[in-house]
Amino acid sequence: MTFEELKKQIAAGAIDTVLTCIVDMQGRLMGKRFHAEAFLEMAEDETHCCNYLLATDLEMATPDGFASTSWSSGYGDYVMKPDLSTIRPVPWLEGTALVLCDVQDHHSHEPIAFSPREVLKRQIARAEALGLSPIMATELEFFLFQGTHDEIASNGFRDLRPISNYNEDYNILQTSKEEPVMRPIRNHLRAMGIPVEGTKGEAEAGQEELNIKYADALATADHHTLAKHGVKEIAHLNGYAATFLPKWHHDRVGSAAHVHQSLWKGGKNAFHEPDAPLGKSALLDHYLAGLLKYASEMTVFLAPYINSYKRFAKGSFAPTQTVWSVDNRTAAFRLCGDGTKAVRVECRVPGSDMNPYLAQAAMLAAGLKGIEEKLELPAPYTGDAYADDEQNHIPRTLRDAHEALLSSDMLKEAFGEETVTHYARAAEWEIEEFNRVVTNYEIARGFEKA
Repeated sequence: MTFEELKKQIAAGAIDTVLTCIVDMQGRLMGKRFHAEAFLEMAEDETHCCNYLLATDLEMATPDGFASTSWSSGYGDYVMKPDLSTIRPVPWLEGTALVLCDVQDHHSHEPIAFSPREVLKRQIARAEALGLSPIMATELEFFLFQGTHDEIASNGFRDLRPISNYNEDYNILQTSKEEPVMRPIRNHLRAMGIPVEGTKGEAEAGQEELNIKYADALATADHHTLAKHGVKEIAHLNGYAATFLPKWHHDRVGSAAHVHQSLWKGGKNAFHEPDAPLGKSALLDHYLAGLLKYASEMTVFLAPYINSYKRFAKGSFAPTQTVWSVDNRTAAFRLCGDGTKAVRVECRVPGSDMNPYLAQAAMLAAGLKGIEEKLELPAPYTGDAYADDEQNHIPRTLRDAHEALLSSDMLKEAFGEETVTHYARAAEWEIEEFNRVVTNYEIARGFEKA
């Protein structure tokens, strides 16, 4: 929806509420609801939010240790600058539209370097300086549960009941039962301007996958974030709960957010070279070699929480080894569309909890560094990557990934030391918070036996 179209709908009384939203560190929408007429009074200018929104955790706590803001600095304001190109309706909320905002310094109006949208924008600009346009697509996997989020929370998150009771991968019968919630998800998101292609059952009871058409990297991250938000709200409005937790049960497979990526030049896929082996160009080789070389250093941005690492398990379709292979779902990096104009790289490491802006930015940083360094791509891995996963194992814990991030000269150069330190502190806080909690596992295991 253009700004002019929004004005017309407000004048006609069709829109009375405008959500102005930033994307926080966790990839969630935070912001305000404006009366539509009041929004028009400030839309081309700005509004404000507390600067703690980019220095908090999943619980909206205010951890210490962030250089950007603290109790001692008084928690001041950021500027929320509406990106009018992102205006769109919210079809499942009556009379409502939404706009995404960029985050700026209150005094200088300079972009906040560690704001997720800004982190990605800077890597896109880096690619564009080389004459390249990053094209991405993300897959969203999630679980649907019976009962709303509020009902499940009031029960202490016990006795969770998925919407189905058996593996529904590609299963039409089971997914037909779920159409009362999945059909509105597809239709509302499409009406919102998100190019949804379809949905399918995934490889577990109650697990779904949402597929969105590829787009430029920033639009892809916007689509992913809005779709994830929409799935939760639409499920709730229909009496169900959706979770993007990567591993909700140790006996169930996890949820991923695979990222497909390519670089285009002059309107064509620069990863494609028709006469080369597998139809892939030298540019793709360098890019993929960069992803491999810097895989551990960027893992925090692909797997940001303690739970993220529970997903990396043998035989689960989640990778364990940082190798690349041709159309092989056991590898961390899969070459898709080999021999065709659609040849591309799929990164299978991210879980459904990733922030798409940060994940895409980290992968771009690694791939572009591979191009700059003209890295040589090793031979593809063949066979079962789970069978030999000790040498190149994905970081096994958030602590391991945090240490790799702090030692990354590549990311400090690409993102800036301030941004790396900021997200390293976020990982540290997750570890600190987990370590102070006594879990049900510890009690059940040791209450009598210890």
